[in-house]
Amino acid sequence: MAKIKKLIIACDGESASGKSTAAKLVSRKYKLLLINSGLLYRYCSKLVIDNEPKNIIIFLKKKFKTVSYKEISKQKLHSEKISNHVAILAKNKKVRNIINQFQMKIIRKNKKICVEGRDIASKILAKNPKYDVAFYFKCNLKVAAYRRWLDLKKKVQLNEIARSLKNRTMLDKKRKNSPLIRVKDAILIRSDKLNKKQVLFKMSQAINKILQN
Repeated sequence: MAKIKKLIIACDGESASGKSTAAKLVSRKYKLLLINSGLLYRYCSKLVIDNEPKNIIIFLKKKFKTVSYKEISKQKLHSEKISNHVAILAKNKKVRNIINQFQMKIIRKNKKICVEGRDIASKILAKNPKYDVAFYFKCNLKVAAYRRWLDLKKKVQLNEIARSLKNRTMLDKKRKNSPLIRVKDAILIRSDKLNKKQVLFKMSQAINKILQN
């Protein structure tokens, strides 16, 4: 593979749709910096749950001035408590602004990057810089819930996880600020119909096409 000078990938999708795993695989293959915006929102939720600040916005602004993405990515942020909290927190426009500014600082410094989340192609990488290729992930709720159940070491009831995922995706799609949508040119990836190898192959085909142009 020839050395890549610039490659910007947007990965959006529903809760537990396989986008995080796919983004990791594709980032490793093409040697891209990976930013998981969902982790940033989860980190916000963890901070709010643990500290119960009087003013959430002032508190989060202060925290995000000194923290690095590397520090955030090392934290344990996938509890069901955080999952339920973050769905509400992510609707807050001021919280989204804090996260967006934090992400944009990293994105503008890196020309080889994969960003995954829920408003990446439609908002974060819509322009300046714009994504080179966008993917949208979908997964059958039963499959998604089962995968998340395994991730959580079967500590939470399967039907509770399914309810939580359904609720999260509904809130993401219906929220006023930066709702979850599939942009027109996003390539659909059905992770319930493809295994990891097939997902990576489908993504690689699209990426290689862009790199050859």
